[in-house]
Amino acid sequence: MIRKFMQTDLISVMEIWFNANLKAHSFIPEEYWERNLEAVKNMLPQAEIYVYEDEKTHRILGFAGLTGSYLSGIFVEENSRSKGIGKQMIDSIKKIKPEITLNVYRKNERAVSFYLREDFIVQSESTDSKTNEKELLMTWKSSNNKQ
Repeated sequence: MIRKFMQTDLISVMEIWFNANLKAHSFIPEEYWERNLEAVKNMLPQAEIYVYEDEKTHRILGFAGLTGSYLSGIFVEENSRSKGIGKQMIDSIKKIKPEITLNVYRKNERAVSFYLREDFIVQSESTDSKTNEKELLMTWKSSNNKQ
């Protein structure tokens, strides 16, 4: 079940955020994610967050964060990856956003492949000044919104 974030989800969401970033970004030192933990925790309430909650166990298995039409990311707990949760979340977001933009590290090949499969297009490549890693700017537009 996909629903809006509630404050009671914060601990689960932060655990998923931290662990998913460590796993997906092994090329970035763990200390980077540790340093950003508090800032992300403080920014979450201002973002538009959707969580994927298991209907039987009521555990949060993943979440997506948006600011306007910018997708900060889709994060799924390790044992729940490759089970369609990310796909369900992006499909849900596509229903409410006519256009989505995101940045993804080029070395995060799994995520890049996922977004390409989901009809995102690479717009540009740059270097993230905080990590010195190459990142891709990708966009998706609804077929109703394409020029």
